[in-house]
Amino acid sequence: MALSGREVEIIELVAEGLTNQEIADRLTISKRTVDNHVSNVFTKTGSKNRVALLNWAMDNGKICRDGFNCCALPEHDDP
Repeated sequence: MALSGREVEIIELVAEGLTNQEIADRLTISKRTVDNHVSNVFTKTGSKNRVALLNWAMDNGKICRDGFNCCALPEHDDP
């Protein structure tokens, strides 16, 4: 399953260390919506927690940290 642009955005904000409530505030959406996005991302990536999700995101070029994976980040999977 491909990640939506919003789901990649959620992953990026999780990588910044934001809580679901902080993500909701930043995106001006409800915390419940963020909870649903995070749950969907966990399902799509096979991740069981935020650490596993960030490892997956690094391995798959979805986030860039400290210069690692930065040169070849693809755009969102949306067409």
